[in-house]
Amino acid sequence: MYGVFTTTGSAPAPKATPRAEVTYEVTGSGTVDISYRALGASGADAAVTASGVRLPWKKTVDVPLGKDPVVSIVLDERGGRARCALAIRGKHLQSSTASGEFGRATCTGELPAPE
Repeated sequence: MYGVFTTTGSAPAPKATPRAEVTYEVTGSGTVDISYRALGASGADAAVTASGVRLPWKKTVDVPLGKDPVVSIVLDERGGRARCALAIRGKHLQSSTASGEFGRATCTGELPAPE
């Protein structure tokens, strides 16, 4: 038995990932390594790392609902002082400060699960 396949009509559009806008900000002076959660180019949850970033630094990204936004900073060997901050949909949620040689700080929040 043989069949015929047709290509009439269009394929269903891919379902968009529910997301929220998150702003990460790092202030202070010096150089830090920054890791943060964002929606990747493929539309999936992704961890992003930026090394040797000169401060100040600010980034607004989309984060999938149900995943906690997070930004972590690590000062370099020269130390110093840096502050990370996190805002979801424009509302400040958390901040934390790192100081000293290889000082660390992490800011995280909670997004609702998708419905």
